[in-house]
Amino acid sequence: MKFTNGFWLMREGVRASYATEVRDLQAGAGRVAAYASVTRVASRGDTLNSALITVECHSPAEGVIGVRATHHAGKTRPGPEFELPGADSSPTAHTRREGTVTELVSGPLTLQLDSEGPWGLRFLDEDGRRLTAVEPRGTAFATAPDGTHHMIAQLSLGVGESVYGLGERFTPYVRNGQTVDIWQADGGTSSELAYKNIPFYMSSRGYGVFVNHPGKVSFEIGSESVGQVQFSVEDQSLEYFVVAGPTPKDVLRRYTALTGRPALPPAWSFGLWLTTSFCTAYDEETVTSFVDGMAERDIPLSVFHFDCFWMREYQWSDFAWDPEVFPDPEGMLTRLKERGLRISMWINPYIAQKSALFAEAAEQGFLVRRPNGDIWQWDLWQPGMALVDFTDPAACEWYAGKLRVLLDQGVDCFKTDFGERIPTDVVWHDGSDPERMHNYYAHLYNRTVFDLLEKERGHGEAIVFARSATAGGQQFPVHWGGDCFASFNAMAESLRGGLSLSMSGFGFWSHDIGGFEGTPDPAVFKRWLAFGLLSSHSRLHGNVSYRVPWEFGEEAVDVARQFTLLKHRLMPYLYGVAVEAHLTGVPMMRPMLLEFPGDPAARTLDRQYMLGPDLLVAPVFTADGEVEYYIPEGVWTHLLTGEKVTGPVWRRETHGFDSLPLYVRPGAALPWGADDQRPDGEWLEGLTLRVFELGEAAEVEVNVPDLTGAVAGTFRV
Repeated sequence: MKFTNGFWLMREGVRASYATEVRDLQAGAGRVAAYASVTRVASRGDTLNSALITVECHSPAEGVIGVRATHHAGKTRPGPEFELPGADSSPTAHTRREGTVTELVSGPLTLQLDSEGPWGLRFLDEDGRRLTAVEPRGTAFATAPDGTHHMIAQLSLGVGESVYGLGERFTPYVRNGQTVDIWQADGGTSSELAYKNIPFYMSSRGYGVFVNHPGKVSFEIGSESVGQVQFSVEDQSLEYFVVAGPTPKDVLRRYTALTGRPALPPAWSFGLWLTTSFCTAYDEETVTSFVDGMAERDIPLSVFHFDCFWMREYQWSDFAWDPEVFPDPEGMLTRLKERGLRISMWINPYIAQKSALFAEAAEQGFLVRRPNGDIWQWDLWQPGMALVDFTDPAACEWYAGKLRVLLDQGVDCFKTDFGERIPTDVVWHDGSDPERMHNYYAHLYNRTVFDLLEKERGHGEAIVFARSATAGGQQFPVHWGGDCFASFNAMAESLRGGLSLSMSGFGFWSHDIGGFEGTPDPAVFKRWLAFGLLSSHSRLHGNVSYRVPWEFGEEAVDVARQFTLLKHRLMPYLYGVAVEAHLTGVPMMRPMLLEFPGDPAARTLDRQYMLGPDLLVAPVFTADGEVEYYIPEGVWTHLLTGEKVTGPVWRRETHGFDSLPLYVRPGAALPWGADDQRPDGEWLEGLTLRVFELGEAAEVEVNVPDLTGAVAGTFRV
């Protein structure tokens, strides 16, 4: 939200008060509390009829410093609050004072406050260099023309500093100059709205900022005060954490340690997923023809997904198979699983009025209600649909019980669709603030389903295919990019969103190969196949048309086969990268900045990425195969052709549908599997180490995991 009218004036009707000078300061036991007046105090009379802003600084974890600014502390806090599993007052944090300067030190991060100067906070790295700062107008509260009260914070931007993240956003990858509202919305991939809004941003200078507020947070990234990142909430207090580096990877390690690390998805989930698509007609005969068609064309398939119409129309969700289309679901699932397939089912958190579950849930009080006691309903998506109240533990168990029936039939995982269009004119079972619950609902929904899968299938076997998320949602992988058009533009949008989500702490990400809306041109489909099968997870899915490769020609079949087999051969490497994401929070699909933070050219690259530390992928976004990409320093080797390129260099070249820029980093020892037929084979059997440009004095250690993520073998080259 913008409050000012240029540099000098406020917007009409806005009244703002800024922390001006420290009137009292208390320090000790790893905490600092400052009381800042909003006016200059020249005499005792100036302390009357005015306000104080209380600023409390503490360290919830090593290398993380929190700042909480409060105007009126008496406001009730009904929740929800972000769960911070890694928060535990840092035992190493300490304070020290020298003259008028007080410091709070936590690992490599230091906060400085000068009690005699103009109001401000400075954040320093371990070498004493300034990372960012709260300047004189950087801590404030304001009232808007409608009477609402907002807390405001600003952190300075340095010259040339770039900002990334804030969730899966499809707008330009570098956030500078943008206005971003952290507010869940079902907006597709071609708008400024986002399914996964994360109030965390990353700076190219090697620090991150997490705003600890689950409701609406408005960010102005150099778009109101051009030298500041401003964020504000409609509340009486605002807390944020500055997260130390020094590298972007270090920032993500600390941030995900605080908010939760991603679970390790099962190895089978990294294979190719095929779905019925959404509005297409399908039954067991259709499904079997798809599975047969993939087998006949030697394209290994790992997961088959049933989208919405496995249930009867107008009854989403009742979690009951449409008996006219699927008269023998248990038998069908048995037949599919005998072919080595895993089964995924589409679900959502809504209960349509025609569903038999509506009356059942209403009677037990499991549906969200309006303040007058009526069940909240509308006709968008499903007629008369209501919303499951996941703040009620009994409702969570009831919902999970309906899914448990499907698991008993042989289902392996769920696509947890929706969770964004959450009303604010409602009352929640646990008394949560509706505005704060709007974003947080996705977390409760995905956690309910993920916890059920982990309980029923065992640790390491749980996976959802989720569309919505908030901070901490990375704990429940995997997430996909939502509804994109079947076009090259949408393919590029999807990649921008995935890179943005990766910079927001999410380790695993996918997208609809070929695009969701409409039917892709064969060129779009073939280019998207290579991109999709060089992503964390790979799913063929569409809206009104099937996504089986032969619908797009024999060349598409060849491309699908080639890149599926390639991904399987790469699994000893890819699953090792997945284990790293699970243990450290560093994502599988990495923006170039993560691997090359010292290379200025890497800071704006949004059409290529690193798949783990050693593979550079530059998807082709053109029908004719022309692609422009950047190679960092060193001698890189094309994985498919063996061509060597010496960087740093920009390249422009043309690729056939069976190729794309796919380079191996110099010094890599890539574990190469012998089994190209499945993603979850015995990786040590027939394993090859493919070594690239290893210098005479260099040594590299390679760990190959087993299917649980434990180290199965260690090799030193």
